[in-house]
Formats: sequence, structure tokens, C-alpha cells
Amino acid sequence: MTVKMYESDRAPDDSERTAFRRAEKKYKLYYNHTNKKSSKGQRQPKKVELSEVVDFKSVLESFNQNGETPPGIFKLRCDSNLPVFGIENRPGFYFIPGSLSIEEQQYWIKESLTSFPQPPNRTNHNAVYGPIPDLFIAAKNKKVWVEVKNSVKDVSGGPDSGIKDADGCKWQFSEETVAISKGQPCKSIAASVLLRKLRWSTLGLQFDWSKVICLGVTSMTWKQIGVNLYLGCKAIFLLGGKSREDDPIAMFVRSGDIVLMAGEARECFHGVPRIFTDNENAEITHLAAQFSRQDDVCFLEYIRTSRININIRQVF
Repeated sequence: MTVKMYESDRAPDDSERTAFRRAEKKYKLYYNHTNKKSSKGQRQPKKVELSEVVDFKSVLESFNQNGETPPGIFKLRCDSNLPVFGIENRPGFYFIPGSLSIEEQQYWIKESLTSFPQPPNRTNHNAVYGPIPDLFIAAKNKKVWVEVKNSVKDVSGGPDSGIKDADGCKWQFSEETVAISKGQPCKSIAASVLLRKLRWSTLGLQFDWSKVICLGVTSMTWKQIGVNLYLGCKAIFLLGGKSREDDPIAMFVRSGDIVLMAGEARECFHGVPRIFTDNENAEITHLAAQFSRQDDVCFLEYIRTSRININIRQVF
């Protein structure tokens, strides 16, 4: 994921935005500018018109009842025991609703937060903080990632004894109280903040997000299949065309859904402008029940306000 910052003297009106950008703006979360809040003191989000959003969960339920699909959507004939739906004007795009069981979702959520960010796998934090070991455990134990000055003797020993970043600076996890009480200037950031700002981790061939190319991979591999596993809160996924001026198709993605993109579909613009984190729309009640043990509280806290996308690319 790449976040780019732009400045402009004025905000462009809708006539200056591309079709894809207008759709992003349409479904993005905005709050009312009034002082009106909910009974719990929370700001009230603006209501969004969702009637045009494709709901493959409803598509599947309808198909199971009468064997029919909405206009523009078809059920793929294949040997899979799972229902696979496609979109007529988006060749190579396939949607498998509710593919993963609750137990499988729980497993992949835990792997995504504990195993996948582990060195030598790269994350978005590497460029600034270097490789960070056991980030989830550190966040759970309320530790702080601290830049260690050469004059400071390392007293921790063990796995937290220090990791160097790209500039050669040494970092290590420290107890929150220790990091505050040392009384000398040093860079530090809470492990819980690093976990919340964890945007991606890459296993295998490294992906250059700024250039949108996979290092060591030829352009021919864009025709190969890409698999996306969705976990956590419900979201809106936009599938555009090969141009930003093509009107995108909006659809709901829920925890346990799988999306396949191959051939022409891999060249289409796509994105997620909205994640539903409120209790009414997140639709993670059954998933949350899987994290009811005391040891799983941190997983539950994370997944209540987040979504995880596991992207698997065929590169050969």
C-alpha cells in the first residue's frame, strides 16, 4: 500500500475527478459537521447510498433459491464445490463468497498478525525502523520500540538486544516505564502504534509498492492469477476498468470471502474506499466469538476495527 500526499490550492470539483475517484468519494466515510453525537458520545457518520453495491452473499442466497443471478453476473461452471461468480464485463474476475470457515479465518488472522510480519519478511516499517521482531507480542505486552544511543548500555540481552534500520541506527523493544524514565532524548514509538500502522508484509519476492511492480517478475506474469483472502470487518471493494475513467463496480467483501483476479482483471484499477467498523455493519459477530479467550483479547481488539487482505500472486 502506498500513501501519497498532495497539496492543492483548491479542492477539485466532481467534473475534474475521474470516475474511479468519484466512486471512492461516494463511498468514503464522512462525518456530519453538526455537534450531534450518539448516546455513547460518538460522532455520527453520514449515511451512504448503498443500493448500487453488489452483494454476493445475497446473490448466492438467491441463486440457491431459484437458480438465477442478477443481470451482468453469472455462476461459473467448474469442478469446485464452492460457488464461484463472475462479472460479464470484467473477464478474469471471480468472487467466492463465504469461502473460508470461521476456524480458517481465525487461523489466518493470527498468522497475519504474528507470523507474516516476522523478519526476514519485509513490512512497511522496514524503511524507517528496520526489521521488527515479535511486534504483536510486544504490543500485547505494552512495549516501546526505542532507538538505542551508542552510549547507552544494552541491559536487555536476548531477542530484544537490538536491530539496525537502513541508516544503521539500533532499535530495541523496551518496557514502557523504562523508555520514559531514562530521561535522555531518543526516538521511540509504542508497539501498539506500530501494529496499528502495519500496512503490509511481504513473503517471498519483494513488492515495490511505489512503482507497482514485483521485483524480478516480467510483465507477462500480470496475466497470471492473483488470489485475495478477506478477513475482518466488512468493506466496499471497487473494481474499475483499465482506465480510471471507467465506471467502477462496487461490491461488499466480508470476512471469509475470496476474490480471484486473472488475465485482464489484473490490469483493472481497484481499491477499498470504506471499511465498516460499527457493530451494525461490520458483520464479525461470529468471528469475534472465536477470540473469546483471554489470550485472544488483542486479536479481538485489532479485528474489531480492521480488515486484513492476504494477497497471493502467481509469479511463474
